[in-house]
Amino acid sequence: MRPGQKLPKQVEDLSGVAKAAILMLALEHESARSILRELPAEMVEEITRVLASLGEVPKDLSDQVVDEYYTLRMASLYAKEGGLEYATMLLKGSLDPAVADRVISQIQTQVQKAPFAFLQKAESENLLTFIQDEHPQTISLIVSHLPHHMASEILVGLPEQKQIEVVRRVANMEQTNPDVIRQVESGLEARLSNMLIHSMEKVGGVETVAEMLNLCDRTTEKSILEGIEAEDPDLVEQIRRLMFVFEDILLVNDKGIQSVLKEVDNDELILAMKTSSDELKDKIFNNMSARAAELIKEDMEYMGAVRLSDVEAAQQRIVDIVRRLEESGEIIISGRGGAQDVVV
Repeated sequence: MRPGQKLPKQVEDLSGVAKAAILMLALEHESARSILRELPAEMVEEITRVLASLGEVPKDLSDQVVDEYYTLRMASLYAKEGGLEYATMLLKGSLDPAVADRVISQIQTQVQKAPFAFLQKAESENLLTFIQDEHPQTISLIVSHLPHHMASEILVGLPEQKQIEVVRRVANMEQTNPDVIRQVESGLEARLSNMLIHSMEKVGGVETVAEMLNLCDRTTEKSILEGIEAEDPDLVEQIRRLMFVFEDILLVNDKGIQSVLKEVDNDELILAMKTSSDELKDKIFNNMSARAAELIKEDMEYMGAVRLSDVEAAQQRIVDIVRRLEESGEIIISGRGGAQDVVV
């Protein structure tokens, strides 16, 4: 919609994005924000662009948009609770026939999902692992209902003989009985569900979260922990106790620091210390020779601008060394089987 473009008088003449933009204007700010938070970023951008171009919206048109949204929302609930036929019966009994037909047509696309839709959100590599042992006829049925780029990635990952069998079956495939598709889809969905439940029994927990966050960049880690802390500060404390970040090298004893430094190149160390605290720098310098410390300080002084991502990557590589040495028992980290836990 172009800036200043005159709006039509009837809601059916508006585009979907224009309807969404007018709805955002009609709703209270918090309600509008709640809806936008649930939408993909590219859709929010499109709605915002139309919002910026809207002039004055006639009250009658705004009311029509709100009424249509409410009707569609209620129709979707009817369809989910009692099915499409039940929703159709209610709509035709309560709305103008032309309006009812339009609403029914719109909710049909929402209720009737494409076959194997639950597989389309999976990564191709994971999907390949999941279906590669299926019969070629089953695989051909699945890839025929996947987006072409996903189907291609699945095909490339199959053994050569199975590739040939699948392609031949896809090429010769005619209209498939919907009942057969539903049976295959239902069986796969049940198996996938069981596999996920089994996986959840074996993994998870605070330890897993700590390991995951240790591998995240600092910004993501901070954002996630702050988000959790607002609702569950005790959980965040548990996670942080299990995590180890570059600054935590302060908790490593002197002998451990010396062991770590033997495995770290000076260039990597210089880059990693670019954003570290003075306290950590002093601890590291105190565990190397005066000459080596002086050379590193000089190199750091003349170091130009570097990417933060490179610094964090260097820090993570050193953290990985610390964690490996700790796991092998070669170094001690205070608070994690450290000095206060040692008895003599």
